[in-house]
Amino acid sequence: MTRTMNRTKRALAIDQATKYALYAITLLSASFIIVIAGVILVKGMTPFITQNDGLGRVQVIPFLTGDTWLTGVYFKSNLYSIGFIIVSTIYTAILSLFISFPIGVLTALFIAKVAPKKIAMILRTVVEMLASIPSIIYGLFGAGVILQVVYDVSGFFGFQSKGGNSILAAVLVLALMTIPTITAISEVSIRSVDKDIEHASLALGASPTQTHFKVVLAAAKSGIFTAAILGIGRVLGEATAVSLVAGGRRSGFSFQIFDTTSTLTTIMLEGMKETTGIDYDIRFSVGLVLMAVIFLTNMTLNWVKRKVGNVHVK
Repeated sequence: MTRTMNRTKRALAIDQATKYALYAITLLSASFIIVIAGVILVKGMTPFITQNDGLGRVQVIPFLTGDTWLTGVYFKSNLYSIGFIIVSTIYTAILSLFISFPIGVLTALFIAKVAPKKIAMILRTVVEMLASIPSIIYGLFGAGVILQVVYDVSGFFGFQSKGGNSILAAVLVLALMTIPTITAISEVSIRSVDKDIEHASLALGASPTQTHFKVVLAAAKSGIFTAAILGIGRVLGEATAVSLVAGGRRSGFSFQIFDTTSTLTTIMLEGMKETTGIDYDIRFSVGLVLMAVIFLTNMTLNWVKRKVGNVHVK
């Protein structure tokens, strides 16, 4: 009896120790997020509350709504406006999702439900390999192949592009990067659909194709939307690959797909060569805006996800 009680006490002690260890690890992880957000917040607010070595304070409203970005290093100016860059970032992200989302979901459906097991295994491995490729590799592929294709296409339609550097090139590179992520997550979600649902659909006379599109995809829509959220997160946060093909636009709103563009991440990346001064601190301000854009985008997609989840399949 005493031995049993001792084992029980040891088990309880181990449980308590494990609980506190997990709690400490959670607090440590949360503290990293808080520290990172705090540093970005402090550095990002600096251009708006200091005189920036005589250049004057950056005004918040023009910064968020303007259409001209002049680097203080070269022009000795505090005219940093990212309104057009915010629009370009969202525009590019949406266009890339329009390409990558349907391709990724349909590829996942093929792998999970249509392809023979051996082919599905090979394709699943390929998708996992593509998802693990560093973004710089996609950027180099974009610079070496996609830019030339876009340049030729723009010339065919009578448009003059900057060597292929354009919104379209950025969209294609981002779509290539996000297709594997969307495919992998969607495929897991589709394979998780209860077989009884499929069997019931087939028993009621639906064809396999009808069952796949109207029943399986509908049942897996929560996971599929999660894939879209992660995909758009990667798109909004990508810098290196996009900077190689975007063209570095510095002023003016443009929705012409053969025009050059800039995103919030490419603007941040291009300024990291400095270590002090307004041209360095302003990149943290752009980072704050990027965090807000990602947060609002995820909130919007989660709202759509909940709305879609409440729609019952007829």
